[in-house]
Amino acid sequence: MTATTGRAGRREWTGLAVLLLPTLVLSMDMGVLFFAVPYISTELAPSGTQQLWIMDMYSFLLAGLLITMGALGDRIGRRRLLMIGAAGFTGASLLAAWSGSAEQLIAARALLGVAGATVMPSTLALIRNMFHDPKQRQVALGAWGGVLTAGATLGPVAGGLLLDHYWWGSAFLVAVPVMLLVLLTAPVLLPEYRTATLPRPSAGGTPVGRFDLPGAALSLAAILPLVYGVKTLAVDGWNPLPALAAVAGLLFTGAFVWRQRTAANPLIDLGLFRIRTFSGAISVNTLAMFAMMGFALFTSQYLQLVKGMSPFTASLWSLVPSVGVGAAIGISSALAGKLRPAALMGGGFVVGAVGFAMMTQVGPHSPLALILTAAGVLAAGTVGTMTMTAEMVVSAAPAEQAGAASATSETAVELGSSLGIALLGAAGAAVYRHQLDGALPAGVDGTAAGTARDTLGGAVSVAAHLPGRLGPDLLETTRGAFTDGLHVAAVVGLVFALGAAVLAHRLLRHLPTTTAPAAVPTPEQQPAAV
Repeated sequence: MTATTGRAGRREWTGLAVLLLPTLVLSMDMGVLFFAVPYISTELAPSGTQQLWIMDMYSFLLAGLLITMGALGDRIGRRRLLMIGAAGFTGASLLAAWSGSAEQLIAARALLGVAGATVMPSTLALIRNMFHDPKQRQVALGAWGGVLTAGATLGPVAGGLLLDHYWWGSAFLVAVPVMLLVLLTAPVLLPEYRTATLPRPSAGGTPVGRFDLPGAALSLAAILPLVYGVKTLAVDGWNPLPALAAVAGLLFTGAFVWRQRTAANPLIDLGLFRIRTFSGAISVNTLAMFAMMGFALFTSQYLQLVKGMSPFTASLWSLVPSVGVGAAIGISSALAGKLRPAALMGGGFVVGAVGFAMMTQVGPHSPLALILTAAGVLAAGTVGTMTMTAEMVVSAAPAEQAGAASATSETAVELGSSLGIALLGAAGAAVYRHQLDGALPAGVDGTAAGTARDTLGGAVSVAAHLPGRLGPDLLETTRGAFTDGLHVAAVVGLVFALGAAVLAHRLLRHLPTTTAPAAVPTPEQQPAAV
């Protein structure tokens, strides 16, 4: 970096190329897994709750540890933490690929979440520290967002191609060569950054800069029991244990906030939330991610399990909505200099709500164009506006808190998407089960009936082995129940999209037109989600 101008030089741009590698992997990962779900359901026979845990465990631990890892990276070095995460992600991907049971896969996904929590805050924080010039940082963040878009587009295609030729575990191996390349190149090409040398401990007091281990434990203790409790109650109905877990999560959440207010060296400075740009962007993202990612699992399963497509064919069709997303991002960028961010973002969420409304009309025999058009409208409206928030968050925080601020933003996004998948997925599963009570064709009983009631993937597997008309009749019944659950998720998504529109107007209306940032999406805000 040139000392006199503060502008990034060749080393910083080369380092950016290294940062884009793990970013690519994380953006591909979710799309790859969506298309593996039917195969996992067949091979490992998870229950409905276990299937949700397979999808959610990664995001839950990611959300629970992002703030911790962001603060840790600020202290021990962001490049070091990135490399630790790359190594952990490689090992966990190998474990996931060769899991022999649903329980083993859930555990491997948990390890992936722990490792993944080190990567995203490190990449954004390093960009914040490497590029001090606003225009250069805007270009760097634009490249970061472009790679996310490319990864989200390529993820389903790569996953579908692998699943058409290899076993379901191959979907997890996509990350391995990329993360190994990061481990080889980061020490040479990526500069290290950490917070300035910390002062010595004051006499008799807590050392300034000491890592807040109690806060880290509380952040994880707050998220896991809360999400577990709500998700289990939604799927299985009332039970004292998950209810107590949800209450415990709320209590730990309060304890975490209290700890961050009173600790000498908190994981995150809660004063950042007094910055309206920072808190507004995070709040809007959380609501929108709840709605959009909560619906993502339904659409990928619809293409494969209702329309009967192979993973590769379904992944190719899933690229169609990305055309609308690309157009929406371009339109948002063009209008950013003419409209206030609040108006632009609010309008986009209203468009997204129209997409959700269209989804309520999708049935088992609907033309393919309907769900693809609805998915395109949904994603274009939501993603086209949410791409504006990354620069808001990065620029609002002081440079020395870049890791913690980026991690806080990513935590909110991950938590929103995790809760969306958990709660909307649970609601869909509950509707699916309710619709099948007493509705299964005569002749389907015992273990086969239980498998069919758990998941649509299980029903498809059972139907393939039933004689005569039993198989087609079972598919007709279960596909109808599945689309009923899809409708419920779409209605909830519509409500949350409209809520995000109102929130965007209220929290971000203070921003003038000239401050509208560049379009930079986050990993879960990609076409892969539809």
